[in-house]
Amino acid sequence: MTLTALTPRRGTPEPPASSPPPGSPAAPALADAYARVRAHTEALAAPLSAEDQVIQSMPDASPTKWHRAHTTWFFEQFVLVPHAPGYRVFDERLAFLYNSYYLAAGPRHARPRRGMITRPSNAEVADYRAHVDAAMARLLADPAALTPALAEVVTIGLNHEQQHQELILTDILHAFAENPIAPAYDPAWRWRPATPADGMVSLPEGIHTIGHRGDGFSYDNEGPAHRVLVGPVGIARGLVTNRDWLAFMADGGYAEAALWLSDGFAAVQAEGWQAPGHWREIDGQWHAVTLGGSQPVEPDAPVCHVSYYEADAFARWAGRHLPSEAEWEVAAATGELADAFGVVWQWTRSAYLPYPGYRAADGALGEYNGKFMVNQMVLRGSSLATSPGHARLTYRNFFPPSARWQFTGVRLAAFSA
Repeated sequence: MTLTALTPRRGTPEPPASSPPPGSPAAPALADAYARVRAHTEALAAPLSAEDQVIQSMPDASPTKWHRAHTTWFFEQFVLVPHAPGYRVFDERLAFLYNSYYLAAGPRHARPRRGMITRPSNAEVADYRAHVDAAMARLLADPAALTPALAEVVTIGLNHEQQHQELILTDILHAFAENPIAPAYDPAWRWRPATPADGMVSLPEGIHTIGHRGDGFSYDNEGPAHRVLVGPVGIARGLVTNRDWLAFMADGGYAEAALWLSDGFAAVQAEGWQAPGHWREIDGQWHAVTLGGSQPVEPDAPVCHVSYYEADAFARWAGRHLPSEAEWEVAAATGELADAFGVVWQWTRSAYLPYPGYRAADGALGEYNGKFMVNQMVLRGSSLATSPGHARLTYRNFFPPSARWQFTGVRLAAFSA
């Protein structure tokens, strides 16, 4: 099967189609968006067996069944219980199993042990989703009930589920990459070549406004919009490719300590990194475990599954550096960056910190982003696994610098004179 979420998209994306602005009176539009997002989750899970859906290959990943149940718990916990009079909770025990990190919402099962939850079964999770979906359909069909506050929480829930749709793909790929036979999620899937794009987008020194402003959904960490000094700097129009990375490897890049941050080289030695994540050398040729199974590395495809440490070392080897997130956003706004969206997330050299004036929301939903603003690096753009309508110019993704199971790649920058 070939899914829309697996098709790389080019150019600057439109605002999320599934996310009408909070307070929108268009109840049918919100109900339709809810139905589409929920159906897409099930479509992503459909190729997976019951065994596939329960595996947890590492603490940072979660089973597909858990993703399906957790996103359902979100709507039950934050929408139905407080806003739907007479709603009957499907099973009181599930809140403990499927709360993720919302301390204000109560205790939770330990994250590294999510793969131990064999019960409820896939069928019971499907029943849970159906129960919540039916209640949500009744609630969203009532225009009087759809207050601005309710519309805002539902919109957050839809975007939250889209994030978990991407995780369904990245997490099952990690599990399949741990399997010696390298199963295929979608046997027809193939990497596409990176869009040819030479040269740099030149950004002369100037003051620019970055961050989300105007209508449409955004997460709290995308604002407030604020002014920054950018440049002079050049941002590469094209992504770093596997061909580029193979040259780095052939030149001993993984063995040259001078190229690496101290923590990065410690990770190289501890983890035995010799190539990007999911790569295997077979009979002298590099293969990558992809959504289509094990395939020979395509030289002209963008390099993927590299950590911040690897991206930084490669940039140093190439005589370049990684762009800051402000530089990336200003350059992407010109429309001149090839594959800015829908291919690989791109590491920046910016630490994940609050923007000036940032304030987390009150209550459990205030835990969504703010408490993670330390020891992580920002990635920009979106990936081939990002759900349709979920990418935007100001989106701030973030991961620890050692993470490489996501669809993460590299775009270089160079200071201008």
